[in-house]
Amino acid sequence: MAEQQYDAIVVGSGISGGWAAKELTQKGLKVLMLERGRNIEHIKDYVNANKEAWDHPHRGGRTQQMIKDYPVLKRDYPLNETNLDYWCSDKDSPYTETKRFDWFRGYHVGGRSLMWGRQSYRWSDLDFEANAKDGIAIDWPVRYKEIEPWYDYVEKFAGISGNRDGIPVLPDGQFLPPMELTCVEKDVAARLKEVYKGTRHLIIGRTANITVPHEGRPGCQFRNKCWLGCPFGGYFSTQSSTLPAAMATGNLTLRPWSIVTEIKYDKDKKRATGVVVLDAETNKTIEYKAKIIFLNASTLNSTWVLMNSATDVWEGGLGSSSDALGKYLMDHHLGNRAAGIMEGYEDKYTFGRRANGFYIPRYRNVGEDKRDYLRGYGYQGGGHRAGWGHEVAEASIGGAFKDALSEPGDHWNVNMMGFGEMLPDATNKVTLDKTKKDKWGLNVLNIDCELKENEIKMRKDILADAQEMLEKAGVKNVKATEGDGTPGRGIHEMGTARMGHDPKTSVLNKNNQVWDAPNVFVTDGSFMTSAACVNPSLTYMAFTARAADFAVNELKKGNL
Repeated sequence: MAEQQYDAIVVGSGISGGWAAKELTQKGLKVLMLERGRNIEHIKDYVNANKEAWDHPHRGGRTQQMIKDYPVLKRDYPLNETNLDYWCSDKDSPYTETKRFDWFRGYHVGGRSLMWGRQSYRWSDLDFEANAKDGIAIDWPVRYKEIEPWYDYVEKFAGISGNRDGIPVLPDGQFLPPMELTCVEKDVAARLKEVYKGTRHLIIGRTANITVPHEGRPGCQFRNKCWLGCPFGGYFSTQSSTLPAAMATGNLTLRPWSIVTEIKYDKDKKRATGVVVLDAETNKTIEYKAKIIFLNASTLNSTWVLMNSATDVWEGGLGSSSDALGKYLMDHHLGNRAAGIMEGYEDKYTFGRRANGFYIPRYRNVGEDKRDYLRGYGYQGGGHRAGWGHEVAEASIGGAFKDALSEPGDHWNVNMMGFGEMLPDATNKVTLDKTKKDKWGLNVLNIDCELKENEIKMRKDILADAQEMLEKAGVKNVKATEGDGTPGRGIHEMGTARMGHDPKTSVLNKNNQVWDAPNVFVTDGSFMTSAACVNPSLTYMAFTARAADFAVNELKKGNL
């Protein structure tokens, strides 16, 4: 058995856990990284990465048995046969819903870093100052200037391709060469710039797909198969980036199949002493000790661990003394979209399969713009040639039909979908459901979360603006569609263990330390005090690297 005493324990191996392991091991600490699910080895275990639709029994779709076995996953695109084993089993790991919340999880080494959308954007001061300005929830204890160097740091390692666009609400970063907008996207961008006098911008997405060789990785091959695992290391994941760096130090021990059930707490010293692990294969219990603990099990699971820890001191668990633990759950609401046809480019096509799209940054409630709701939204979208599988009604059989299928579609489509900010609200929360247990006999989470009036008002603008912008850009036959905005579908769970200035109103301080156990750091999405409207993963990376640097310095000073 491996040595059970370590300098640091990292709980979880996804985007933030991988970063914690990398930073702590490179700073000389002996680290144990615990993952509740199976191991997935880079390249070797990407078993479907080189398959096409016709290589799958059901062409990559879903079967009736899959629909029966995955009642939550079936609610959206994750349920398909191409990477089903990357998603958590609804049967083994259930949860209860006071109000519907679509919780899509990945329980394996790498977590959702293998399946994420890779869109990577910085927050601006507009985002960090918003709560204080609007009198919503509590103020963030940090500002952009404090986190800016850490954004620089993580971008340089992760590899973010993008363009320096000079947009104040979306700070520029340390970018690799950008991918290119399609000819139609360039046209739409130019028209929007003219129509809206430079107040709205359509830019190429800033994505964690590398466009040149970087950190030993050869680069994106433009296959657009990222969600299957990339044998080329074309995008940032734990497997392609942070885990190899951590392993190279010789300081990391990785233990899969390890469900952390609680953090052990010494109430006299007011410090955590280690963690209790339930072996997911043998059901045996093991205790590991460490000087510091990084909790990165993903937002809701990290909160579950805290709720199950130090209950002899606080009935609600470690970090519950403020009554904020489990509350202020957020996601990005999405689904509202518009699409149409762009004429005049029938002689143009694209090269490769770009694993990216365009982005329109937030412009509502910015500067002089004032709405009847708070905050704003951005759009992700794309302009692409219609597919090869179009049907020719006049020739649905024979040679003419086959000839038609060998040509691309006869037009270009343009589509865009909004991602809106969700305000922190104490009534959006998670609690322990002690009436229901999972496969291992552990209590599950109950989720009680819904969109409030502010989000509902915002969604009307998201829909109307999408249609207006496409029409003013010259797109024809534009149709706006109201989509499902159920929380969880953005797969950007945030909050439930927020940071703040005051232990009476927050779970964590500005350095991501649990107020009641300063040697416990929480740096996944649970620390978020508000949600902004941009994809959050880059912010998790930056805060994790910052917290790890602080933790090691404090450890050296003897403060932990």
